[in-house]
Amino acid sequence: MTPEGLANLAHLRRARDLIDREYARPLDVPTMAARALMSPAHFSRQFRAAYGETPYTYLMTRRIERAMALLRGGMSVTDACMAVGSTSLGSFSSRFTELVGETPSAYRAREHDSLVGMPSCVAKVVTKPSRIREVSVVSAA
Repeated sequence: MTPEGLANLAHLRRARDLIDREYARPLDVPTMAARALMSPAHFSRQFRAAYGETPYTYLMTRRIERAMALLRGGMSVTDACMAVGSTSLGSFSSRFTELVGETPSAYRAREHDSLVGMPSCVAKVVTKPSRIREVSVVSAA
């Protein structure tokens, strides 16, 4: 990899860290791109090439992932929606259902005992919502 390519990855990592840290804030592609010192269009292309998904998809996955943890803890769907930075309960529920495969209410009501003794780093991997995983499961069938 060229020195320029390594520098680009470092800039992309800064933007990804921003998303990971500030997922509950209103974030848009221009804000993320500014953190990566790139134009929005170039940033979106580079981010997708490096991480396999668009910056917006990565942000929404982060939000849904956090909402899943809050719902497992007993928080209401509306409160979880607002806590992760979503402003529309309908959009949040649609995205949640798309990524997780069940509604937020159904997810909250389901038993999560298998995660009780699990270290949080492992639980995060096991419960991570992934459209990519859904596609590979469907393709394998």
